[in-house]
Amino acid sequence: MNSTEKEISYRITNSYSILNTLNEQTKNVWFVCHGMGYLSRYFLKYFKALNPEENYIIAPQAQSKYYIKPGFKHVGASWLTKEYTQAETENVMQYFDAVFEAEQLTDDVNLIILGYSQGVSVAMRYLAKRQLQCSQLVLMSGGIPKELVENDFTFLNAKISLIYGTQDEYLNKERIVYETNRIKELFGDQPHIIPFDGTHIVNVDLINSLV
Repeated sequence: MNSTEKEISYRITNSYSILNTLNEQTKNVWFVCHGMGYLSRYFLKYFKALNPEENYIIAPQAQSKYYIKPGFKHVGASWLTKEYTQAETENVMQYFDAVFEAEQLTDDVNLIILGYSQGVSVAMRYLAKRQLQCSQLVLMSGGIPKELVENDFTFLNAKISLIYGTQDEYLNKERIVYETNRIKELFGDQPHIIPFDGTHIVNVDLINSLV
């Protein structure tokens, strides 16, 4: 049997979630990319302690949804896998473009890009591919895409933070050393390396300390 895969393009619809209101009092706009197994509306709970008058949070939604354990009753989502990665990455990039176009952000706010776990990869790829300027880039408990190099970020003028838990079940000592070296390869001595005593969690206290 001879099988062949063909490629098509088509239009899809996806959601995204916001927290608070974008208005004249807004100082910081957060673009926050969730990890695997999350839905964007639930990921927003980690940002509820931020001053609602000054912080507006945009949480894009990964498009590949599935039922998660235990019980397969709740729904989670995933950004990318090793299958058809290049094309799926471009789909995510175009989706992010659409979110930014819909939000019509102005230049007088601080744009903070945050990726958690699997969200680190899509956040960094979007910055690199679209040469998106931001005031802060926050990488929490995730991996830096292997294809990215220093020249991809020469345009960027931002505070950069690498955050991880010292007991993270997905990041052993060797992986932590590797990711720390990778971020230094991309940004030199500029990044703030911030370990915390904890597991693979979204560290709300550290998020609140960023602004």
